[in-house]
Amino acid sequence: MSGVSRVSGVRTGTGAARPAVPARRRRGRTKAGWNLLGLGVFVAIGFPVYWMLDTAFKPARDAIDPTPHLLPTALTLDNFRRALDIADFWGPVTRSLIVSFAVVLIGMVVGLLAAIAISRFAFRGRKIVIVGILTVQTVPLVAMIIPIFLLLNDLGQYDKLSGLIITYLTFVLPFTVWTLRGFIAGIPRELEEAAMVDGCGRTAAFLRVVFPLLAPGMVATSVYAFIQAWNEYLYALMLLSQRHQTATVWLGNFTTKHGTEYAPMMAGATLMAVPMVVLFLLVQRKMAAGLTAGAVKG
Repeated sequence: MSGVSRVSGVRTGTGAARPAVPARRRRGRTKAGWNLLGLGVFVAIGFPVYWMLDTAFKPARDAIDPTPHLLPTALTLDNFRRALDIADFWGPVTRSLIVSFAVVLIGMVVGLLAAIAISRFAFRGRKIVIVGILTVQTVPLVAMIIPIFLLLNDLGQYDKLSGLIITYLTFVLPFTVWTLRGFIAGIPRELEEAAMVDGCGRTAAFLRVVFPLLAPGMVATSVYAFIQAWNEYLYALMLLSQRHQTATVWLGNFTTKHGTEYAPMMAGATLMAVPMVVLFLLVQRKMAAGLTAGAVKG
């Protein structure tokens, strides 16, 4: 019988036998490749965090060792004591928390109302507003320092936390409005209309139907706003004096005329990361609860 026959995944014929690669093996290689890529991304992202923690717990002399070691040879808490003693740690942290929570609260209230108006109502100039929001996000923050400084000085808000809150809202609000608009636009109007047919007013329909579905998006947007306000450095440095400095500016106290105290600085950075870690752990539960509530009420 001339021609070509296949037996057990092997092609035989007049030419040399050539085994075929099973589909399962190809899928295994592809999965292994993606796993290696994911591992590489994880190492690239996680190594700076590991190095911060490693430097925070190692003795100060090891932090400036010209031949650094990946694994710590000794652990100490002296760096954290030094960080807590320098330049009133709790004052800057408290001010950063006040500013961050104020930005989140104001930004979410104003941003939600603006997002509802843009996504649910048709009005003159609606497209211009949307383009304006996108345009504001493209402006570099450093380009607005001088105008904001002059404006806050004229309003008597220079070197005040309220002035810093207003400044942060200029770049947090556009993103908040745009993100919430996307979440609201993804919720069908028919759900609101069905609730209104059943006797709910527009406000009641939004609170009972749309708001539970919108909760995960609001939580994610709030986290972004908090991170932006908590980590911002440039405006806090330029618009506040040392007496009113925030946590990010406070880290600069470890750079003196004698050099930089790297180990205490990393200990201070570790302490600053604690509120973000706690917030993330709380947000995980809230996001899961919001998704479940939205699925039940939808």
